[in-house]
Amino acid sequence: MTEETLKNLYRQVNDAMVAKDTKTLAELIAPDSVLVHMTGYAQPVKEWLAQIESEEMCYYAWQEDAIKAIYITDNTASLVGKSRVKARVWGSGPATWRLQIKMDFEKIDGVWKIVKQTASTY
Repeated sequence: MTEETLKNLYRQVNDAMVAKDTKTLAELIAPDSVLVHMTGYAQPVKEWLAQIESEEMCYYAWQEDAIKAIYITDNTASLVGKSRVKARVWGSGPATWRLQIKMDFEKIDGVWKIVKQTASTY
């Protein structure tokens, strides 16, 4: 896996969030993974995808500021992406957040999948 591949996976997730494309998100993210929100809540990916479909979580736009701290080993990888994300989350917003996501990857059956996302602000 190259750094550019990791960056593209990060971008694909953000594009799919805005497009409300939960099918693509489900393909990119391992089914047993979690999204750790700024509140500390570790949300199962299936719940997050359902909330995108119901528009309980609604992403309107995103703009990449930086992708950094890329680490790659044989079967694991990670990066930190910084983007401004316009969203309405659990009734709050819409607002634009400076969202930092630490994205962890693992090779599963020969395919790189996102296994954990941890959100914070910057």
